[in-house]
Amino acid sequence: MHNSLTVLLVNAFTDNGSGGNPAGVVLGAPNLTREQKTDIARQVGYSETAFVQTGSDADFNVEFFTPEGEVDFCGHATLATFSAMRDQGLLQPGRYPQRTKAGLLGIEIETNVVRMDQTLPQTRPGPAVDDVCRAFGIPEAAIRETQLPIETVSTGLPDIIVPVAPGTLAQLQPDFASLAEYSRDFEAISFHVFELGSDNRITAHCRNFAPLYGIDEEAATGSAGGALSCYLAQHVFPGKRKFRFEQGLAMGSPSSIEAALEYSGQTITRVSVQGKATVIGQRDITYT
Repeated sequence: MHNSLTVLLVNAFTDNGSGGNPAGVVLGAPNLTREQKTDIARQVGYSETAFVQTGSDADFNVEFFTPEGEVDFCGHATLATFSAMRDQGLLQPGRYPQRTKAGLLGIEIETNVVRMDQTLPQTRPGPAVDDVCRAFGIPEAAIRETQLPIETVSTGLPDIIVPVAPGTLAQLQPDFASLAEYSRDFEAISFHVFELGSDNRITAHCRNFAPLYGIDEEAATGSAGGALSCYLAQHVFPGKRKFRFEQGLAMGSPSSIEAALEYSGQTITRVSVQGKATVIGQRDITYT
């Protein structure tokens, strides 16, 4: 038997109304199997599609699926979901909890931005410099001269944070099979590669690669924005509270991600990421 549902198409982390990273959003999702949700996400064809239901212990239960399967959390699809509900008149500005596989996370809706809490940072080692350089086709000096470590950091999803020297980001030649293998070995979702900004306006320029989950590269990664802000507070900008990241330039879809940290002494006590999103259309999907 064939069923159908409507998927909202939403661009998240837009920069002055353009760019951004598209996500699918299914509001009031029916009870579907994991296979059905994966099939719907595959048909939508974006890096993630969010399935939203009214929650029992939270206002909303949100699940995130890539074309390859479920992930615990997705920043840009969260932003897309709550921006869409605001723009459809389903939610007023205010604070709402959402239940995800990464835990119960707070959402703050404002008139033109949505802010989402992430989990507190957990850090562990990442792959060796020579392995990462080989996988990206860059010389070892491109990482070593930053004098910063490669680390796996999670604020909801584990990302391998890779620092590179200025001018390197545009030169990356990713070997997606190797990146997928290292992601599996280090139990990470993606490689998040950054170079520091040259002025105060942008903290860092970033590229994100998640081939293990069927996403060669994506234009805006909210979860990695939270992870990178914690990494930078640890290694580069101690005590810094506000961060702005640019991502997606290499894909022709520049995106703007803002992150904020709160502290007790030197300990991070809150991680949040915010941005803007725009509903760009909808699509009817048929599934069995």
